This record gives sequence, C-alpha cells and structure tokens, in this order.
Amino acid sequence: MMEYQRFVRNRQIERAKKLLTNIDPEAYKKGANDITRFIKRTTTTRSGEETVDTYELNLDVINEEEKYDGFYVVATNLNDLAKYILDISSNRYKIEDCFRVMKTNFSARSVFHQKRERIVAHFMICYTALLIYRLLEKKLDMYGTCFTVDSIIKTLSNIQVANLEDVCYMSTYNNSQVLTALNAIMDLGLDKK
Repeated sequence: MMEYQRFVRNRQIERAKKLLTNIDPEAYKKGANDITRFIKRTTTTRSGEETVDTYELNLDVINEEEKYDGFYVVATNLNDLAKYILDISSNRYKIEDCFRVMKTNFSARSVFHQKRERIVAHFMICYTALLIYRLLEKKLDMYGTCFTVDSIIKTLSNIQVANLEDVCYMSTYNNSQVLTALNAIMDLGLDKK
C-alpha cells in the first residue's frame, strides 16, 4: 500500500512539474487529490508596482503527504463501535463490485423512461438480476468453483430448449464448465442434450 501511494504521488508530482513548465497553474482548480496541491504560488510586489506571481513545487506539502504513506483512514459520522465500522469498510469493495456489475452486465444505466413507475420497474429488474446472480455466485463458491461474471451471464443467456411435441423440452446447447457446476449445485439436468 505504501509503495502504491508513493507511486501515485510521484506521478502526480511529475504532472505538476509539466504543468509548471507549460500552462498557468491558476487555470486549474485545486482539489484534495488534484496535482495543483503540489504547486505553491508566491506573490511579490514592490510598493506601487504590479504584482508578480511565481509558481514552484511545494515541498512542504509533498513531505507532509509522504508521512502518511501506508496508512488508511476511515472517517464517519456514525456513533457505532470502531470494529463494526471497520468490518463494513472492509467489505466496501463488494458494494462497489455490485455497482460495477449492475452498470456493465445488467445495463443499469440512465434509462429513457419518463414515468416514475417504469424507472422503478427497470431498476427492480436489474436489482433482482443482481440478487439472483449473487446467490448463484455464492452457491458456486460453496461448490468450490469460481467463474467470472461474464462467463456465468453468457452461459445463462445461451441456454435454449426446444419443445418436443408438447411432451417435453430438450436442451439445444452445448455443455460447459459453468453448466456442469450449475447442474451440480441445483440438479436441473442442464448438461443433457
């Protein structure tokens, strides 16, 4: 973690140096993670004359940030126990992964519905799909297999069956590792032709 933070900061310092040589740093807004935080502005003036601004790297800010390399802080306004807050924070990546799956695999992006009911319905379908996917993923993990989101969704999307004279249905897809694992955890007969 410490090396990563140092690497990111060094890249930002290099970008700040380029900004000093090429462009006016005042054109950029300063933010908590913006490269302009490493640039110091000094204004000098002589009595009755025009002010002159000079820009340089602010080594004090760089050294101050460097002291905290390797530390990770969780700030919250909750009054819960620290252990409880840290447990939730340690699982934050799972929440972020759910949003990523929703946006990329289930198309839970802004939709062109006008009515509130349709918007709610669209997102309920996406959340239900995410819930079903996560339950499948958990069962597959308990079975001892691990598949990517894309491979599971692609496999489920490609499952097709043919109606045989209204007597039964026959699968018309090829077997795969995902289907074998799904069949093992649910005994659906998905691996039969």
